[in-house]
Amino acid sequence: MPTNPSPTKPATILLVDDAPANLQLLSSMLKAQGYQTRPVRSGLLALKAARAAAPDLVLLDIDMPEMNGFMVCEQFKRDPELCDIPILFISALNEPADKVRALRAGGVDYVTKPFEFEEVAARVHTHLELARQRQELQQSQQRLQELETLRDSLTHMIVHDMRTPLNVLQMGMDLLKETLPDPNEEQARLIQVIFENHGKLTAMATEMLDVSRLEANQMSLVKTPNDLVQTAQEVIAQMTLITSGKGLILTAPEPVRATYDHDIIQRVITNLLSNALKVTPVGGKVEVRVYRSENAARLAVVDAGPGISREHHELIFHKFHRLVYKDKRGIGLGLTFCKLALTSHGGSIAVESEPGQGSTFVFSLPLDPTSGE
Repeated sequence: MPTNPSPTKPATILLVDDAPANLQLLSSMLKAQGYQTRPVRSGLLALKAARAAAPDLVLLDIDMPEMNGFMVCEQFKRDPELCDIPILFISALNEPADKVRALRAGGVDYVTKPFEFEEVAARVHTHLELARQRQELQQSQQRLQELETLRDSLTHMIVHDMRTPLNVLQMGMDLLKETLPDPNEEQARLIQVIFENHGKLTAMATEMLDVSRLEANQMSLVKTPNDLVQTAQEVIAQMTLITSGKGLILTAPEPVRATYDHDIIQRVITNLLSNALKVTPVGGKVEVRVYRSENAARLAVVDAGPGISREHHELIFHKFHRLVYKDKRGIGLGLTFCKLALTSHGGSIAVESEPGQGSTFVFSLPLDPTSGE
């Protein structure tokens, strides 16, 4: 692919034309503009020269023997090492069909002969600048990808190392319970705080490792036929104690059988309900709806929170993207885990929401093919 010309290195332009006079004219004019030129008289020589040292731009004639300009351009675009080089056609053919064919072959522009050199120079400058900006963008994207990979590796390493002190802390907590079988009120409160925060740290570490495993397709799933209504009931029964004055309602007219890993989907529902309860004010309600569509089992969690603006509908499923509601925030992996877990089941998840109107998270799972329903 072409290199990015530096201020001290002029751009190189490959000139392809079977007429020596045209090559000489273009070469002298472009050199006067500060460019390096490499004139060749056939398409085969152009491909050979480009593969030996990729130019920054190609000025290409069409009407040449053996291999016309359209064919040359198509060969450039098929070659992974040459496909990004901008090709500017310069030809005496001026029919609209010729211009359309040139662009379809992969050309970026078209100048007809006889030409005004000012026009050629302007278009050369424009396409070299566009190519430079495109290459800088690709390099920036590559650097961002490398940084994201590094971040994920460091996060995974740190979280993995956290498991040992967390296990030691758990052993200490168990010992504390044995040595203080009848704690006073203050001791009981402190012990409860320790247990709650240990549980939060353990859940965060587990979630981060599981996201990493799901991304790498390294999490073993035990998919069996289950009733999604029953799984939702199990989660709701566990969470009823922490609703804090908020209603939790299940709407499910009939059993909905689907194929999934019971423990993983139970965690997905728990994540969605936890988020819904966090944003729903006291006195409000969270509704869980389980139903069957034509080809999938679906579960919706409807909250009475502040809603989510449209520009965040996709972002909230990205790693470490967090929406803060009052003082409640997480590490930005709960919804990422949900999306990855459902995708690994052949399902999906989406949100329907507007600011001030609450949110509805809906996920789907494949129906149980053996249920006969």
